[in-house]
Amino acid sequence: MPKPLIGVSTYLETSARWGVWDLPAALLPAGYPRLVQAAGGLTAMLPPDDPALAGAVVARLDGLVVAGGPDVEPVRYGAEREHRTGPPARERDDWELALIHAALASGTPLLGICRGMQLLNVALGGTLVQHLDGHIGSVGVFGEHAVKPVPGTLYGRIVPEESDVPTYHHQSVDRLGTGLVPSAHAADGTVEAVELPGAWVLGVQWHPEMGEDTRVMAALVRAAADLGPAGM
Repeated sequence: MPKPLIGVSTYLETSARWGVWDLPAALLPAGYPRLVQAAGGLTAMLPPDDPALAGAVVARLDGLVVAGGPDVEPVRYGAEREHRTGPPARERDDWELALIHAALASGTPLLGICRGMQLLNVALGGTLVQHLDGHIGSVGVFGEHAVKPVPGTLYGRIVPEESDVPTYHHQSVDRLGTGLVPSAHAADGTVEAVELPGAWVLGVQWHPEMGEDTRVMAALVRAAADLGPAGM
């Protein structure tokens, strides 16, 4: 059986350097494809494109990962920007929201990571806390904290025990989007994972691509093999 094809959304930067080049670039930290590969899948990078094409793109995939990245523009959930919220990434917001809606409509297995979880919540009508004090350390340095699964949830079946996860974020889910339920929490009660019962749709607040635990991605790849276009 062919390996499932997992699409992963990318950053879009106005300037990136490699060798003698300094050019605009679509970027994806290497941890994402490495994690997909370790979990048994193939990776397709999905840089921002015309949102009208999202359905056609998702139809070619077996699974979708919406990667981490910049803050979601607050206007997307009816809020005004607070001073600690980062600058907007409107092309990315447009594209990834379209990808999420296409995956939900088609039943394509979907994993949101950090920003991806937050955008999933926004796509379903939820809101975000724009800044959490104490939830981000030195710039560009990942920390760890424990998350506790909610028994009986999809995430709770994948990772049944409390575990330490690599994390770097300053925003979180506030009001849950329609249909979403929490499936893991931090010790302070912050929602660390959400999911959509009855579908393979999961969001995690942390960065599994920065750790050694492949269980979440492996579960997505298995679901993609069973439910995605190649497995139908």
